[in-house]
Amino acid sequence: MARRLRIRHTTRVSYAQPAASSHNEVRMTPLTLPGQTTLDARVTVQPATAVWSYWDYWGTQVTGFDLLEPHEEVTITASSLVETAAPGPLPAAPGWVELAERASGSRLLEFVTPTVRTSVPKKLVKKARVAAEGLGPHEAAEAVSGMVADRVAYLPGTTGVNTSPAEAWDQRAGVCQDITHLTIALLRGLGLPARYVSGYLHPEREAELNRPVAGQSHAWIDYWAGEWCGYDPTNRVRAGEDHVVVGRGRDYDDVTPHKGIYRGVPGGAPEVTVEFTRVA
Repeated sequence: MARRLRIRHTTRVSYAQPAASSHNEVRMTPLTLPGQTTLDARVTVQPATAVWSYWDYWGTQVTGFDLLEPHEEVTITASSLVETAAPGPLPAAPGWVELAERASGSRLLEFVTPTVRTSVPKKLVKKARVAAEGLGPHEAAEAVSGMVADRVAYLPGTTGVNTSPAEAWDQRAGVCQDITHLTIALLRGLGLPARYVSGYLHPEREAELNRPVAGQSHAWIDYWAGEWCGYDPTNRVRAGEDHVVVGRGRDYDDVTPHKGIYRGVPGGAPEVTVEFTRVA
């Protein structure tokens, strides 16, 4: 049954001293996809300024804006209304040989090639191969995701945005970004195309209608086994109607929710809040 979610994502950046100017881009607008329809979406900025939108190489909607006058802070509010549905049955997966041939001769190659954020020691790839031995692509993706979730506990505050997958593995703790990067790295090590998905996850499966609930941004994976299939390794479930896709790319750097530059003294940190309301 379809679910309808209202999402309000607010980012407030305060500077140590007023910034002379800033240039920003935001990836916070949910996509319209099979199983997900964005009924309404808008991004507003304070101080008020003109905004523009475009689609990047990875198919994510980007909102850009400049603030050319001095300002002490900037507040970005992304509001959306999204209808989601449960995923359909998994597709019939190709064999590993066919999968390798298709990946090497198409854009899938971008999703089997390691990036800086999805590189791991060979010993970890060997562990993934042991976990996936004798399994088809779907089963291998779930087995490797489970191996990562068994090793890396979800523990906010234990890692930073630049933590590597190997560091998260060694310290046995991380956040969804770390678990996602690590899972992608190991699946690519098997030759299974995998990409990073940025979006939202409603925190309460049976939330009351019209009651706002505090949540946060979330990350999970897509792997390719005949078609793209979503899986959430942090929660050990298929991506479903509580997952809302905003962007997809090779790793976090391709889908960063807010990035930009400013002219001013260093210092200051963003404050982020995400609020969900189930309306149907």
